[in-house]
Amino acid sequence: MQNAAQLALETLDALNREVTACTRCPRLIDHCRKIGQVKRRAYLDWEYWAKPVPGFGDINAQVLVLGLAPGAHGSNRTGRMFTGDGSANFLYPVLHKVGFASHHESRRRDDGMKLTNAYITAMARCAPPGNKPTPQELSNCSTFLDRELGLLKNIRIVLALGKIAFDGYLNHLKRHGVLSSRAGYDFGHGAEYRTPDGRTLLASYHPSIQNTNTGKLTEQMFLSVFRRAAKLASAPRS
Repeated sequence: MQNAAQLALETLDALNREVTACTRCPRLIDHCRKIGQVKRRAYLDWEYWAKPVPGFGDINAQVLVLGLAPGAHGSNRTGRMFTGDGSANFLYPVLHKVGFASHHESRRRDDGMKLTNAYITAMARCAPPGNKPTPQELSNCSTFLDRELGLLKNIRIVLALGKIAFDGYLNHLKRHGVLSSRAGYDFGHGAEYRTPDGRTLLASYHPSIQNTNTGKLTEQMFLSVFRRAAKLASAPRS
């Protein structure tokens, strides 16, 4: 007989196939495909993924890393979350130092990257124009996050990268009756909240080029939040 983890993995794989085939947001699907056709000069020899990007990581993860959306020439090119762009170059060295990632670089989906005790996903699964999905597009995608969290049974810490991811997770809790309001949950780098379901919500500035190049988010700031996530994950369950 298959064990529960194997069955959950199969179901998560089925969900990810559904994500990849999704066409609910015509504006985003059109944008992703156009980027894949026009390409960037540095990636002319690439066959772009150019469709919704599924989450990936450890099925038994205790830490969920929640981003905003795939990058136009990162995840939309490579087909894996936070892979092949500036955000990835900032994120993975930190994940590797803390012990969540097997490598310090994430360049392509067949590079052998393995996550341990972490799973990476995003509020929107398609690369949006200007990195700004509309409220309706975020709503269209919300069911995927809901179902993902239903399959990732061991999640104890949700680390939201940016305010949209932070608010999106709070909306998930509202949809499931865990919260009646987002009042009292204020976004800020390093913010930490214990939610009524016993999970911990951590917040970080997003590792976008805009934030990292300007010094709004430094490696030490980012490392500190991920070390906190790792510490919480290693603590005995209360």
